[in-house]
Amino acid sequence: MGEEKQPPVVKLFFGLLFSDEEILERMEKRIINDYGDIDGKSPIILFDKTTYYVKELGEGILRGFLSIQRLIDMELLPSIKTQTNTLEKLFAHPDGRRRINIDPGYLSLSKVVLATTKDYDHRLYLGKNIYGEVTLHYRGNEKSYQPWEWTYPDYREKSTLDFFNQIREIYKRQIRGKNEIS
Repeated sequence: MGEEKQPPVVKLFFGLLFSDEEILERMEKRIINDYGDIDGKSPIILFDKTTYYVKELGEGILRGFLSIQRLIDMELLPSIKTQTNTLEKLFAHPDGRRRINIDPGYLSLSKVVLATTKDYDHRLYLGKNIYGEVTLHYRGNEKSYQPWEWTYPDYREKSTLDFFNQIREIYKRQIRGKNEIS
């Protein structure tokens, strides 16, 4: 029989899709207010892998990621996703179209997990009507996170993988004193 133990704290991040840089600045301020200081920002890249979000967000959609300095318990992810859904509505156009898409997730030494409201065969129910998807997994022999067959195309981009690998190094330094590195 396995012994139950408290899982390690994890690194919170937000994936952001937007067309308007002004909304990004406002959302960054709100994220800092709600979740704490940002300790990592990815380069902003063009999000051109799908037209799925064009109707809501408009043309010229951009993708960026932010990581939060304060570590969290992974069980908080469903609540954070419901909070970011509320933020999307708060910052929406008067007609209800979103101006920004906010996808929270967490990073551990072994994986990158995204929160989503959509069920699928490779996602697990986390609670509060939220599912989790292991989007990337860390391969020690390659010293990098790697995609799965279901990983979104923008999460396969070199700049995205580089960002998560850099954030992993920050996370390792943060937990080093807690004897949680395997």
